[in-house]
Amino acid sequence: MQPRQGIIEIFSTFVQFAGERFSRWGTESNLRRSIQSCLNRTPQETSEYFWALYWYKFWQLPETESIARQHLIAYLQEPCYWVSQKTVTSFASTQYKLSDCFQIAIAQVDKVLKGFNPNQGFTLKNYANAIFSGAIRETLRQKREVDICTDWGLLRKITKKLLVESLQNAGLSPENINAYILAWNCFITLYIPTKTGTSRQLSRPDDKVWEAIAKAYNSQSSQQVNPQTLEKWLLNAAKSVRKYCYPTPESLNTPKGGDDSWEWLDNLTGGQQESLINEIVAQEEEQTRISQQTEINKVLVVAIAQLEPQLQEIVQLYYGQELTQDKIAKQLQMQQYTVSRRLKKAQEALLRSLANWSQDNLHISITSDLLKNINTVMEEWLRNYY
Repeated sequence: MQPRQGIIEIFSTFVQFAGERFSRWGTESNLRRSIQSCLNRTPQETSEYFWALYWYKFWQLPETESIARQHLIAYLQEPCYWVSQKTVTSFASTQYKLSDCFQIAIAQVDKVLKGFNPNQGFTLKNYANAIFSGAIRETLRQKREVDICTDWGLLRKITKKLLVESLQNAGLSPENINAYILAWNCFITLYIPTKTGTSRQLSRPDDKVWEAIAKAYNSQSSQQVNPQTLEKWLLNAAKSVRKYCYPTPESLNTPKGGDDSWEWLDNLTGGQQESLINEIVAQEEEQTRISQQTEINKVLVVAIAQLEPQLQEIVQLYYGQELTQDKIAKQLQMQQYTVSRRLKKAQEALLRSLANWSQDNLHISITSDLLKNINTVMEEWLRNYY
């Protein structure tokens, strides 16, 4: 893929695929006119970091949220593409293609914008990389589980949280969701397979089990239902989980036609724009940010070197070779819970080093939200480092 060069292209063009390969950069005319108008007013600003923060600020304003979001989706096309390409190659057996992963990732733009905080020393692209990578990996893991399970095996393996989210995504009312959850709780309590082997290929419960499930459900609900209704509900629930974990990709990387919200910027008074620009300039110094990223790399490299040799090995196997904790345990001839405990110890040590650096050099207070964001960036850094 040919990287974009100019500010106009970076904030107004979108990846176009031909099959499963990058084809070209497609231009959205409204966005091109919008960014051109802004550059005409402030030709001295040529940094993509400046304009990323500029549109991020506009995204926070109700009047310009839509146009700013579209510009930022355009801006994040390249990191989204490279993260998708890197991640999909590590899941060689998946049915997902590069374009599928790209759509999964770019659908996380709103999550990126809501979680990003420019005052924490990380760029929008770096933060987006972590969110994009996590979303793709989680979807691929879920999809593999969804693919290989029967409906009954899937229902026994999912969490309540995932089931609730799936039913909400399907548009069910809170009352119906509560009924489905109760039916599911009765199902997983009373359907205990007796055959040995994988739980992924579970068959339908027999009629006696369905009678027991219905009896348990009716004893806890004012709504009396028969076994056939409960079976229908649970099959619908399994279908909702599959659809939620593997949604039909939609084209989210191009704005909807007919959006004239860019005209608001044409009418923006000089004073309003200048005020915003001054605010951005005060926050955004490109060289400072580059220096901060370099320091972050140094901090984490030193922190890794200070880990015990075995902790370093576990971290390398987990992030570098992407082995599961079970596989690491077998390779190192130890228990899985020991691997889990030592991996967590290493992660906490690295996070502590990065948090202390942020507090000392960025002069910001360490809060739970900040630690969460730092941890997200650290996870992405570790994957790239190894």
